[in-house]
Amino acid sequence: MRRQLLRAARAGVPLLLRGSPVHPGRARPSHSEPRGRDGRGQEEEEEEEEMGGWQQLYPGHIPTSPLQKALLAAGSAVMALCDPYRHDMVAVLGETTGCLALPNLRDKMKNHPEGYRILQERPRIRLSTLDMARLQGLPEGSLGREYVRFLEDNKVSPDTRMPPKFVDDEELAYVIQRYREVHDLMHTLLGMPTNMLGEVVVKWFEAIQTGLPMCVLGAAFGPARLSSRKLQVLATELVPWAIRSGLNSSCVLNVYYEQRWEQPVESLRAELGILPPPAVRV
Repeated sequence: MRRQLLRAARAGVPLLLRGSPVHPGRARPSHSEPRGRDGRGQEEEEEEEEMGGWQQLYPGHIPTSPLQKALLAAGSAVMALCDPYRHDMVAVLGETTGCLALPNLRDKMKNHPEGYRILQERPRIRLSTLDMARLQGLPEGSLGREYVRFLEDNKVSPDTRMPPKFVDDEELAYVIQRYREVHDLMHTLLGMPTNMLGEVVVKWFEAIQTGLPMCVLGAAFGPARLSSRKLQVLATELVPWAIRSGLNSSCVLNVYYEQRWEQPVESLRAELGILPPPAVRV
């Protein structure tokens, strides 16, 4: 199976676009498997040779050439535009087009004390790492309590974020993973629901903040699915506010949210430079 996945990646066939789940991983060789001089099994050496000497950099990583990334980006962009709720396609698009934005975000984190700690400690936001009972018991208006309220009201889970596969740098793979896992916190800070209008507003903010082409495309093409009334609200109230907030705010990846659960949302907004949300119904 592993060799089939690698051959498919080399041929530029995006298995994800065909609806087939991809769960690559390096199997532990048996004791009876022939070993090479460097300790690797024969099959591993053949796989590496087939992929031009590229190696798996982290669990789940699928090495791809620039041409393969271009094919994946084009296919996932079409699928994501047809169905914005295909989170797997949105994830592939973000990974295959973020070659310039991700290093820039990583550098911002390295040059910030809190961001640097995040890169060193690699925290994860998942149900297994969250004390939901504690967060639910925090005061009204605190980041932790409002985050749990957002998850409950919109029936979403932090565990739905896909792990990276096509980012050819282990540290950058964590950066995009972190971006995905704080996405719901962006909704919480901006006061936006997960309907199409709310998602478009968050994408405008994230496009300004991150420079990720995937966010830019979502911000540009997402409004096509909105009604004329919502388009008017978006154009006159929400987009100008999202752009101003994105430009005014410091990098949202430089916040160690796991250590800020008790902080009031209003206080964190003010610290970051996010302007108060407009008084309109989203």
